[in-house]
Formats: sequence, structure tokens, C-alpha cells
Amino acid sequence: MLAAAFDEDPLYVHLFPDPEQRRRLQRLLWDAVLRFSLRYGVVLAAPEMAGVAAWLTPGAMELTPWRQVRSGLALPRAVMRFPRQARRRTLAYLSHLDRLGREVMGERACWYLWVLGVAPSARGRGIGGSLLAPVLERADRDVLPCYLETFNERDVGFYERFGYRVVWSGSMPDEGIPLWTMLREPAGSGP
Repeated sequence: MLAAAFDEDPLYVHLFPDPEQRRRLQRLLWDAVLRFSLRYGVVLAAPEMAGVAAWLTPGAMELTPWRQVRSGLALPRAVMRFPRQARRRTLAYLSHLDRLGREVMGERACWYLWVLGVAPSARGRGIGGSLLAPVLERADRDVLPCYLETFNERDVGFYERFGYRVVWSGSMPDEGIPLWTMLREPAGSGP
């Protein structure tokens, strides 16, 4: 489902230009992301797998070597199976996102929305919002911010409806792929 949801996403088209290879490599990547998120976060799924959200808990946003080991080295193993150019692009993208996350969040603990995907046939039915709601409510209750990145401009407005605001926009270095980082402060905590 996630491979289908992100099949035309600008980042994944760039990482995996060949359409057939894109689906296969995304499956490896998403499997690794979900394994890591199950260990260090929360994975929510809509009925009939119409959508999935993978969140990392406060303090778990950094992909440290120890966390990689404890999650079965799923992400490094997946990336090592990519063709050389795809591997290079993926490592550059992960490094850039890690750097941006540290710049935006500093030492602040936050909920990190690593991925939110809805099956193309199920879009527009409120599934994305229903997958955000439980963690946003928990973040508000615990007075914690939420952070995410998106490479798709249409997603910016979607997230803004849930209280996120753009805190950085630009593009991936040397790649020209647009990127927005977004932050949602806990409800009632001010601007």
C-alpha cells in the first residue's frame, strides 16, 4: 500500500527513476521504516490497509547505530540492496533530513511523523486525518510538538489543517527536489 501511495511522489520518483524498480525498492524501504517504527514508535493502520501512519516517539527521531541494531538493521540492509545510484541518493536524503530535523528541533523532544500514506483509491475519505488524530491528541495531552517533512506541495495544505506550519522550505541539495519541514506545537501552547 505504501509503495502505491508514494509511487508518484517526487522524492521516490527521483530516488528510484525506473517505475518497476521503484515499487520493489520502496517495499524494501517501507518494510524497514515500519520495523524501526514498531520498535521506536507507533504504527497505525486504517481498516483494510487503506492507510498507514508511522510515528517515532519523542526522543527516538535520530537513527542512531544502536537503534538500527536493535531494529534488526532493517534500514541499512534495505538500502544496501538498492542499486548504487539509488543507494547514494537515499543516503544523501536521509542525511539531509536528519540534519534538518536537528536544526529545527534541536534538543526538543517531539513526535516525528515518518510516513503517512493513503492508498490512491481511498484518498479524500478522511483516512489520513484519522491516522493523525490519536498521536496529535496524545501530543497535546503531553504538551509535545509534532514534526514532519514532505516533498509534495499538495500535502502542505493538508497538514496545515491539523495545526502544522511550515518552518523550513527549500530543496534537497544538488537535487532540486522541493522539501517542506513542518512543526505542530501542542494545542493551547501558543503560536
